[in-house]
Amino acid sequence: QVHLAESGGGAVQAGGSLRLSCASSIGTPVSGVKCAAWFRQAQGKGREAVAVIYTYNQGTEYIDSVKGRFTISLTYDKDTVYLQMDNLIPEDTAMYYCAAIPWNGASCYNRNANDFPYWGQGTQVSVSV
Repeated sequence: QVHLAESGGGAVQAGGSLRLSCASSIGTPVSGVKCAAWFRQAQGKGREAVAVIYTYNQGTEYIDSVKGRFTISLTYDKDTVYLQMDNLIPEDTAMYYCAAIPWNGASCYNRNANDFPYWGQGTQVSVSV
């Protein structure tokens, strides 16, 4: 079992930056999962995968609306996954969740929330005009 904990959310003005962190609360190494992802859910909307990182080669994928503004990364020594968010816009306002798929789990390719068994509690990001 992997337990995840997000931090770093907050309220910023449009054009500002935030860095979200996702750490394993029990010290499970990042290499123990096949991929990690950041999802977000705005009020009244479904949960969408914003960015995914594959732990074996640190390959990354992003949804079009955040390309060039968000960067997902990880550090093996700190067992932490990050989401650097720059040039934030009001449409980025949402609850952001960290999630992961174990090596024996489903494919990461579809970025389907139902395929991710491990989740954090979420951290709120609010962007004002």
